[in-house]
Amino acid sequence: MNDIAWGSDEELTDTQFYNRLSDIEFLSGLLKSTAFGSSPTILLTGVRGVGKTALIKKLKRDLNERYLISYINLSQSNSFQTGNLDRSDIINLIFRELIKSAQEKGLTTTIKKIEKIIKTNNLKLDNIMSFEGIPIPKMGLEEDYSKLSEFVMDLPQKIYEECPEEIDGVLLFFDEFQNIKDLNEQMDGFLWYLRSKVQSQKNVTYLFSGSMSLKDKLIEDIAGKNGAFGGRILTIEIKPFNQVTTRKYLQTNAPTLQFTKDGFDRFYKCTKGIPFYINTFARLLPENEELDKNKIINIFKKSLPLLASHFTITWGRLTLKEQKIIVSLLDMPLKRVEIANTLHVTSGSLARPLATLQNLVLVENDDGKYSIIDSILKYWLLNYYNEKGFYPFRSD
Repeated sequence: MNDIAWGSDEELTDTQFYNRLSDIEFLSGLLKSTAFGSSPTILLTGVRGVGKTALIKKLKRDLNERYLISYINLSQSNSFQTGNLDRSDIINLIFRELIKSAQEKGLTTTIKKIEKIIKTNNLKLDNIMSFEGIPIPKMGLEEDYSKLSEFVMDLPQKIYEECPEEIDGVLLFFDEFQNIKDLNEQMDGFLWYLRSKVQSQKNVTYLFSGSMSLKDKLIEDIAGKNGAFGGRILTIEIKPFNQVTTRKYLQTNAPTLQFTKDGFDRFYKCTKGIPFYINTFARLLPENEELDKNKIINIFKKSLPLLASHFTITWGRLTLKEQKIIVSLLDMPLKRVEIANTLHVTSGSLARPLATLQNLVLVENDDGKYSIIDSILKYWLLNYYNEKGFYPFRSD
């Protein structure tokens, strides 16, 4: 069982990393074209837990020798954690990760030049803070943001031009990119600004990855016909394992799990082929015991609090109305007016909470009907009700 990663593991060994060879080969080929001045822009989508982060970290390890690679996780911004994400925070995050990557690569001469450029970049020195010994202009006025954003977004191409012998290009991997929704009214403008910078850089590739269903409006805002990158970005969906792949994966990495046919069918139905759930649930199963359908069902029910742990945290932050909307969707998808009738509220009052639930990738809208995206959230709530006779609504 040591070859089964925990669902929360993002840095996988080559043995734990399974069945993404075609995705790795395809993405690697695209990313390597950066060396020839033909840089693609990539949007990596897929449901939560499907393995996007593990995949891009694998790509980072594989390509790190000849490329400067910055891994930029929007959820690691302090302002995002406090619910105040704005454009300047993303720009500062990009800068920090670029400097960190350059230091790890040993590009000391380039770093010194960056420091000199900042000090002479028409920004007052008393308006500068330091990161890893490199000054960073603080932004108070809009003109400060404009100057720094131009400098930072031009920096990847300039780093390449300073080091063409040391690196074949610069790769910027943005993870948890769905969190850009927190920019609210600033989001569209920031996406269009990103596009203007991306398309002018020949030796820099941008890869954006985030937990999004194919019906997520953010995909339309980014890659749709009228989106910021419309027609200029490759959208690649990372899909869950199918049933055959899941069986082969478990036979290879967890041979001590002894499924009956109906037991494995139930295991697959519970996990939906999503690696996060496959790994976590497999870790909780007894070894060298016959695992039939009934045993899988019983263990699954007991395991739901752990399988749904990432949802329980989010659930506790929802408003009462948002929680009630999710509960109203447990039986079937509903139109907005149907949700309103169920909750005895006006349809108009649901606009904001529904938008919040979609931004959190909990609910999606398919042709006017809203539904819960992840079945584990649904299973957790139904099981909670069956055990206690009520749903875990917040008390206020």
